[in-house]
Amino acid sequence: MDRKAFFDAARELLGGRISQAQVNKFNELLDEYQGNGMKASTVGINLITSFEDLRLNAYDDGVGVWTIGYGTTVYPTGIKVKKGDVCTLDQAKAYFAYDLKRFENAVNSAVKVPVSQNQFDALVSLAYNIGEAAFKGSTLLKKLNAKDYQGAADQFPQWNKGGGKVMKGLVHRRADERELFLKK
Repeated sequence: MDRKAFFDAARELLGGRISQAQVNKFNELLDEYQGNGMKASTVGINLITSFEDLRLNAYDDGVGVWTIGYGTTVYPTGIKVKKGDVCTLDQAKAYFAYDLKRFENAVNSAVKVPVSQNQFDALVSLAYNIGEAAFKGSTLLKKLNAKDYQGAADQFPQWNKGGGKVMKGLVHRRADERELFLKK
């Protein structure tokens, strides 16, 4: 089930409001229902957070996407971040934990071949940045699932644009992800 639809239904059943504590409990139940797979390691988490600066006030990411916390663009309730939004450090951490699980699940469900922890971490970092749909439709994933690991690694640099322009930060991030992917 789409989480936004779930939270919309829950909000209606609960009289129009859901507390952050309720959102967290619902997300834990949904995550448990969706099953387990590989999890990002400390190396992967550090890679993501090294590029996703903590911001407690919503900001335009440079290509018109409102972002808050550690790169969160959609709250756990399915509502998009918008201009003027603010969060606390604890909320930013909760959003990150939710986003991380979401992208771990995306990689676990899309990758059909064995991958190492480093490869998984690199893939989660990529998916976290480009989004689930782009990851699942990528040539990188197609090559990986065809067991062309080197071909998949060589696709990381292709994801260096934001708004159609090559961005230095993305060039650097993709190089770091590719390096981690190739590390045994």
